[in-house]
This record gives sequence, C-alpha cells and structure tokens, in this order.
Amino acid sequence: MQIEAILKKHYAITNSTCTTLEGYDSTNYKVQCQDKTFVLKQNSFSKETVALLEAENRILKRLATLERYQFSQAVPSTNNQSIVIEGDYIYRLLTFVPGEFLGDITHTPALLTSLGSCLAQIDKCIHKEYHPAIIGKQTQWDLQHFKTNYAYLEYITDTKDRNLVDYFFTQFDEHVYPIQHELRKGIIYNDANHWNILTKNGAVSGIIDFGDMCHSWLINELAIAITYVMMDKENPLEIAVEIIRGYHAILPLKEQELDMLYYLVAARLCTSVCNSAYAKTLNPNSAYITISEKPAWALLKKWIAINPIKVKNTFRGAANFNPSPQKTTAQQQARRNEYLSSALSLSYKEPIHMTQSAFQYMYDAEGNTFLDAYNNIMLAGHCHPKVVNAGQRALAKLNTNTRYLYEELLQYSEHLLSKFPSPLNKVFFVNSGSAASDLAVRLATNHTKKQKIMALEHGYHGNTRIGIDISHYKYNHKGGTGQQAYVLATPMPKAFGSGFEDNGEAGAHFAQQTKTQISTNKNEIAAFIAEPIVGCGGQVPLAHGYLKPVYDTIRKQGGVCVSDEVQVGFGRLGDYFWGYEMYDVIPDMVIIGKPMGNGHPIGAVVTTTEIAESFANGLEFFSSFGGNPVSCAIGNAVLDVIEEERLQEHAKKVGDYLIQQLKALQKSHIELADVRGSGLFLGVEILDANGAPNTALASKIKNGLREKFILVSTDGPYDNVLKIKPPLSFNCSDADTLIQAIREILG
Repeated sequence: MQIEAILKKHYAITNSTCTTLEGYDSTNYKVQCQDKTFVLKQNSFSKETVALLEAENRILKRLATLERYQFSQAVPSTNNQSIVIEGDYIYRLLTFVPGEFLGDITHTPALLTSLGSCLAQIDKCIHKEYHPAIIGKQTQWDLQHFKTNYAYLEYITDTKDRNLVDYFFTQFDEHVYPIQHELRKGIIYNDANHWNILTKNGAVSGIIDFGDMCHSWLINELAIAITYVMMDKENPLEIAVEIIRGYHAILPLKEQELDMLYYLVAARLCTSVCNSAYAKTLNPNSAYITISEKPAWALLKKWIAINPIKVKNTFRGAANFNPSPQKTTAQQQARRNEYLSSALSLSYKEPIHMTQSAFQYMYDAEGNTFLDAYNNIMLAGHCHPKVVNAGQRALAKLNTNTRYLYEELLQYSEHLLSKFPSPLNKVFFVNSGSAASDLAVRLATNHTKKQKIMALEHGYHGNTRIGIDISHYKYNHKGGTGQQAYVLATPMPKAFGSGFEDNGEAGAHFAQQTKTQISTNKNEIAAFIAEPIVGCGGQVPLAHGYLKPVYDTIRKQGGVCVSDEVQVGFGRLGDYFWGYEMYDVIPDMVIIGKPMGNGHPIGAVVTTTEIAESFANGLEFFSSFGGNPVSCAIGNAVLDVIEEERLQEHAKKVGDYLIQQLKALQKSHIELADVRGSGLFLGVEILDANGAPNTALASKIKNGLREKFILVSTDGPYDNVLKIKPPLSFNCSDADTLIQAIREILG
C-alpha cells in the first residue's frame, strides 16, 4: 500500500507531501501537511519488533515529563492505536521535533555541558524502567555485545586498518569483559550522535530516533556521546571533559566506569567502521551508512596514539576524582635496585616506567605516549592482535616439546623455510638468538672438525659463553674477558671514514685484510660469522664487494659461512628479506631470533641438509622450549602479518623516505656525518667539527628525543651513532615527527 494511502486510511491525513529519510532499521518519511510535520516510520513486521516499538512508545511518554526537552511522541491512529500493522509492515506516526542538528553547529563548552546534562536526565528518568522487550533486546550497537561485530572484521579491506580494529577487540577482552558484572546497568538511549541531537540557542533541546535503545551498561551512554563529539576535533579529550562534567553533575559516575571509557570509545568506533565496511558490500552508495566512517577512522587512529592512563586520569578529573594510583618511576627504580643486579642497565638518564604498548607506541605510567623508533624486536608492532591471539589460542590448547608430532611445528617449519633458498632447508629451533648463535658454533665445529671462529670486530652474537667469546663488542669492552685463543677478530668493513669509496674499493681493501688472516690460519677456521649490517658496531653495512670473496676463501679452507640475521632479518631491510641477499651470497647457516616472535622468546638456526645430518651423530640435540607449539604458532603469525601487511614493502617505502629526510637535514647540520643502512634499520653517525666521534651530542639527541617522547638509542665503538630501528608499523608521518624533533634539538 502506498504511503499516502496509509496516512489517509489510518491517520485521516490527506494532501500531504512525503519525503524519504534514510534510516538504518526502518524506512522513514517526513510528512508535511498544512501547518504540521510528522515522521512516519515503516518497519518489517515481527512480533519482537511490535513489542519493542510498544516499549519505545511508553519510554517516549515517560520522557515527556522532562519539560526542558522535546522528544517525538506517537500520534494515535483514527482507531486510537499507537502502532498500525498493514500487510507485512508496521507503521508509526511520530511528532516532528524541530531544531538544529548538533552536527551543524559549533560545539561550544556550554553546548557540550548541556549535552551531558540532557543525557544524564534521560538516563535518570528511564534507566530503572522495566520493559522486557528492551531488556531482552540484543544488538551489535550495544557495547556489551561488542564482540558480535567481530564477524564484520573481514569486510575491512585494508589489512593494517583491520588489525587496528582487531587490536581493540583484544583490549576489550582484557580490560572490559573481566569487570562487566561490576558495571551499573539500565535502559539507555544508546545513540547520541550528531544527527540525533537537536539544539536551540546553543543548548540541547531535544533528541530523536530511539531505535537503538537497549538495556546495557550505564556508562555506554556517555561513551557513545563523547565518541561522536570527539570526531574531527584537534584536542578530543578536552571536548569529552565538558560532556562528562554535565553528565556527572546530574547522575554521578563511578571511578570504575570512567576508567573503562578509553576502551568503550574505541569499541564504539570499531563498531561503526565494522558495520560501515559490511554495509558498503550491501549498499555501496548509501551516504547515510557511511556518513561517520571517515571521521571514525581518523579518531580511531588518533585514539591509539593516546595513552590509556592519560584518558583515564583526564576523565577522572572531569568528575573530580583523584588520578588513578600509579607507582612512581623512583619507586619502581628502587624496587629494581633491590632485586636486580646493576649489570642490567636502564635506557636514558631519566628511566621510563612503561605500562602498555600498541603498534609503534609505548605508554608510560605518567600518561605519556612514546613513539617507538628503536625496538626492532617488535617487528610486526607492539601487541599486534594476530600475534597475541595466536599465542593465546595455542597456549590454551597445547604446549609441549619436539619429541612429539604436532601440526604447529610442521606448519611453521614449512612456512619459515619457504623464505630461504633451496640449499637452506633444515631448521633447529631454540628460544633466543643467543642460543641460536651458540648452536651455530657447535654445528660448525662439529661439521668441519675445526675449532677457530672468525668474527667481525665490534660484532655482537649473544649472551651465552660462546656468544660472548665471539662478540668483540662484549669481550673487548670494559669488564670483558678479552679475546679467546680460538677466536679470530677481523676488521669491520666500514666504508665510511676508511678513505676508500664504497664502490667495491673499500670492500676489496677489507676483504684482502680478512683473506690474509685466513691464510695465516688456513685449514683451522670452522666458521666465519658476520651480521649483514653490524648493529652494535654502529649500524654499519658491510662494504660492497667484501662478503663474497671472504665466503669463497673460508669455504676453500674447509670452513662454513654464517649470517647473523637476528637484527636485520624478516624484511626489515626493505629491498631484502634477509640481509645476506644484499651481497649476492648464500650462507651455509643463518641465525635468527628477536623479531621472529615479535617479542616472544624464539630463535633458530637454518642450515643445509649436509650440516644438519653431520650433527645427527648419536648425541641428541634437544631444546626444552625450542619449537614448542606456542612459539611456533606465534612465529607463524608473525610471518602472516609480514605477508598480509606487506611489511617488507612498507619498510622500504618508509625507510627510503626517512633516509631522504635525514640526508636533507644533514645538509644544514654537518654533525650528522653519515646516514646509512637500509629499510628501517638505519644509523646516523655523529661527528664534531674536527671529524672526531661526538658522543656527547649523540647522547644529547637521544635524551632530547626521549624528552619529546620519541625512543631511539645510540651505539658504536664510541657510542656516537643514532640507532633507528622501529617496529614496522612506523610510518612516514612518524618519520616526519622524528625528523622535526631532531631538527629542534640540533637547533
């Protein structure tokens, strides 16, 4: 039946003009007749919908007692019915509420306070009402049922965006669900967005569309309201504070409720973008469905960069509560000194008390957010949900050792080895890069029946006894044990400052030095070990033309070649998945660790069948934790993230951009003597006007960046090289932030 016929038959309305208004669960019409305006809502028929609409009408009638505000009221039919059923549809005629939409006017503090006050008065009026249909209602827009939106996650086409949303699903599980039974519940409006709030003379005057009303946590009312108002705001927390003040003055909040708002706001944003992504597959051209999608994404990406403690304390302050209690940095440092050895160093002159992290951000106990340009172990990003979820699922299912058959070990081994050339087809799992270095030396000496190990000066290969023995960075340091007789240290082939060009000239020079050492120890060297870019030596790429002749010479005298990829592997270098690919060689063994588990302790040696079989000599190799199901599941998830988010390509794009910006800065600041590295594994060597290592300035930049809430480190023989090796979620905008901060410090 036509709308005009419905109006005439059931409401005696003729000569009206009807305009379609888009809606989510109903079809809406604006009805204008003579001097009156109405809204006609059409819903598909079901007994459940009838019960809900009847309850909604009673709630609206109850709200009519709030004389300060206007709410739609059901207009009775000619048969005095508030609901009309005609065929397969339900119709309701509602009074039209005039006013300017909140989305069309300037959001002054007074207006926002009035919004909080209005919502509080609504909740105070209705939250204890008893309507079984509303209490039994379940909708994905009710934040207590947030996880029902997980089914829509797959419709978000951008992988990084999808994982950002997934992160907040994981955080909701961690922070909200465990205390949900302690949150107050009642009937709430549940949809305070820009286009449902009406204003007059700079204050809220009315609210429309009660279709999302539900029985939920009371604090969700506020969470939804501040979410929409914070969109497109430069300082979103300041905006939210006004609404909280207005609400709290009418209906006092509890500290625990305020503490949940960070995660509830994120949940509302995630609900919005998930539903928009799904709805676009059904109706790609609907402006109504996607109207808040762009600002929702913008706020979500801004939200992840705000420390949850800062949000918690800001919102507590709005309600005149004390900040969330936290132990001070001094207290934590005193406890650390009591229980731990001073051999474990702390970064920065002013240590940082960290509490949480997300992707390229770390959050401290004081509410600050740090941009992480340093922690390369978190290759996929801090707390990446795919990695976290893989570990949680595996830990809840099975954790054992490699003496049993299980799918996780086989699947990960196959996936990992697919990243290597065919000669490197066997893997030994351990639980750290240090253990992998130790094992690589054992494999080499066993296979070659030789004992000497050659390694680069200033190299670092782990914290085991053997690892320290072969790490010039450690044994030659203050307090070091000195060089062992079986260890040969060969000069680090650093082109910068050598007097030779890095066009093969420097490589040939250093290769000849190393070959001379090899000839002096001919037929005695079991292995040559080198990092493709020497991290602790100052982020130094090996001079071009160096590695291939050294590999050839080592092999001719019966040794094997080992590439330590613990720091640079897994696509971090951008152009290369593994560092040895930079030099057109294939090693006999590859040591991996750190980023392969994104912070979970896992390491491995990848080698050839020949070397692996020579190790199977009757003396069993066994690692209690190496290759366990949890570690394998996590490692496999990291590889999935690298592939799905195209992190290698991302590292190249952002790394190239950052190098370009650093070199541009170098032109006006000659102290930045050398910018080197590849992808997102970069070093900046700091020298003084005389060309000497400027350790003091490097320290000033590092600590200055810390004061600007950016993390980098320094290293090298003189501790004068800035180390930039962030999680691969670090982007070009982050690079700009880093460059601007360095510029300000140098200025």
